[in-house]
Formats: sequence, structure tokens, C-alpha cells
Amino acid sequence: MGETGWVRPARRRRPLRAGLLLAGCAVALCCVGVAGLGLWNVQVVRQASGPAREAADGFLRELAAGDTDAAYERLCAETRTRWSRLGFDQWVRTPPLLTGHQIRQVSVNTRDGRPRVTVTARLDRDSGRAEDRDLTVVRDGDGWKVCGDPY
Repeated sequence: MGETGWVRPARRRRPLRAGLLLAGCAVALCCVGVAGLGLWNVQVVRQASGPAREAADGFLRELAAGDTDAAYERLCAETRTRWSRLGFDQWVRTPPLLTGHQIRQVSVNTRDGRPRVTVTARLDRDSGRAEDRDLTVVRDGDGWKVCGDPY
């Protein structure tokens, strides 16, 4: 009789172990994706909040100083299509006039992948009254502009 050579024993299949390994890899990949998305959002917020705050602050300073031409230049293109320079000037000079302001809060969210900032400011009027006002600030061209009816 002929000798049979060595035969490897049949290996047991372990589908549970393979399934757990694949599930672990999928969870790890999701965690990396979520962390990356979170870091991207933090970067967008940091890049937007400072310049947007400066744009709103400059706009309100110019209004309080009576420099409506400079303030008009800080309006976004969409708002400037609704307000002529003369109409904006007359609207701003209607009492009670702005005498000062204080930036209270800056919040950033994204819409259609673009940052949109809301700056909440306390406006002081020459009548002695104060009011909180939200200004929308958007990226317009190469800078940040105040949009909507800001005053």
C-alpha cells in the first residue's frame, strides 16, 4: 500500500470573529470621519467669527460716527440692491440716532456649506434707550459684509 502524505486538518471557520472585525473597522472609520468633520467645522467657525465680528463692529462704529458712506460700503451686494446710498443715509439719520454699541455675541452656522454669522449687538440710542439687534454677516467677495436690514 502506498503511503499517503501528510494532510492538513480542516480549519474551522469563524464567521463571528470576521464579522466583529469588519464591524470594528467600520466603526473606526466612522469615528475618523466624524472627528474630521468636527475639526473642519471648528476651523470654519474660527475663521469666520473674528472677521465677521470686526465687520459688524466697524459698521456700527461708522453709523454712530455719522459716516453713512463708509457704513454703506460695508453692506453686502444683495442689501445694496434694495437700498440706494441716499435712502440708506436718510434711514440711518432718522431719530433715534445710534450713539454707541456693544457686541454681545457672535454665532456661526453654515448654510449650503458657507458660513453665515449672526452678531448680536446692544445699540445705544440718543433717546437714552438701548436695544439688542441681530446683524447677519456673510462672506461677500473677499471680505465680510453686513446683510439684511441691519439698523
